[in-house]
Amino acid sequence: MAKNTNANKERKIGKQVVEKKPLIDPKVKNTIWTVITIIVLLVFFIINNTRTEPEEGPYPPNYSPTKVNSNN
Repeated sequence: MAKNTNANKERKIGKQVVEKKPLIDPKVKNTIWTVITIIVLLVFFIINNTRTEPEEGPYPPNYSPTKVNSNN
């Protein structure tokens, strides 16, 4: 019941044995996925940092940045 382990890697055409080659070389495939991942991360970073939001802080109630407190 042992199956041929090379059955997935090769096929027979007539008397010739032809190896199945991957569509894309695994090294190139890894490089492509790495570049795609970096591009997606950069796009998310740029989108996140280009939004303009009003600057808000933990100010106390009734705080006005134009008010100057002088205790004279």
